[in-house]
Amino acid sequence: MSQYLDMGDETLWNPSNGAARLFQRQVAVFEAELELASGIGPMENDECQIDPVAFETFVNALLAQHRRTSHTIILALSEGFTATVLALAERAGIRVDWAQLGATPTGPLQDVQVSAVTGMSAPTAGDSWGSGLRAKARELEQRMPR
Repeated sequence: MSQYLDMGDETLWNPSNGAARLFQRQVAVFEAELELASGIGPMENDECQIDPVAFETFVNALLAQHRRTSHTIILALSEGFTATVLALAERAGIRVDWAQLGATPTGPLQDVQVSAVTGMSAPTAGDSWGSGLRAKARELEQRMPR
């Protein structure tokens, strides 16, 4: 058995039931964290629809949040989900402004890692922060059946 994540008539991902269930639960966690709807609808009859407008807003907010943190544990907990969402976004044709995201974050940093040894850390400078995330998304995309 499997589930279908569709945008209109196009299937973006056809995960197994377990992967779909875990992904849907993580969607709910990140919607709560961002205080923003993802555009990923409920799973009904093994299918869910993704609203492209809401999903684009969610993707960009998720990436901006990821960019503003340097907390090692938070990054470890969120990186797989963020890369999976990025792979879906790329399949959906959603444009991500990597140049803007790569710039020094504006506004207050969130969840900054503090260490007695190194002091307070800052997010990775420049474009390099996104290169690993994009590579992980490409790797995942190759393993995400349609």
